[in-house]
Amino acid sequence: MTQWEKNLAQLGLALPPVVAPVAAYIPAIRTGSLVYTSGQLPFVDGQLSATGKVGAEVSLEQAKEAAKFCALNAIAAVHDLVGLDAVVRIVKVVGFVASAPGFTDQPQVINGASELLGAVFGDAGVHARSAVGVAELPRNTPVEVELIAEVR
Repeated sequence: MTQWEKNLAQLGLALPPVVAPVAAYIPAIRTGSLVYTSGQLPFVDGQLSATGKVGAEVSLEQAKEAAKFCALNAIAAVHDLVGLDAVVRIVKVVGFVASAPGFTDQPQVINGASELLGAVFGDAGVHARSAVGVAELPRNTPVEVELIAEVR
């Protein structure tokens, strides 16, 4: 068992199957030593873990958990393309938060993704990041996360 598999198991998680694209894109693409994922939604067993706007229908804690599932789906896409053993480090995370008017805690929401990546990859999971509030996201999801990984 690899270290990332042990880390996921300690978190009570396993890599899910890669979510099928809902439009004209692919889940992940490699160019040189980088893998870029498409934006990942918080699907768990084929269903969104939450819907609605953060700060209205969705609490900060629910959104943070959703961001964790987005990151899990993103690393599943990386694994499906190159295998997680090839990951040198997570370089960048971009998180989008469907925000109710006045909600300004987008960084705390995206911490759900960042904390998972740190728990799975250790120091190699520490990354640069953006957390952006938006008016709407696909399928009324509260969070969408994409990442860039450096690979061997």
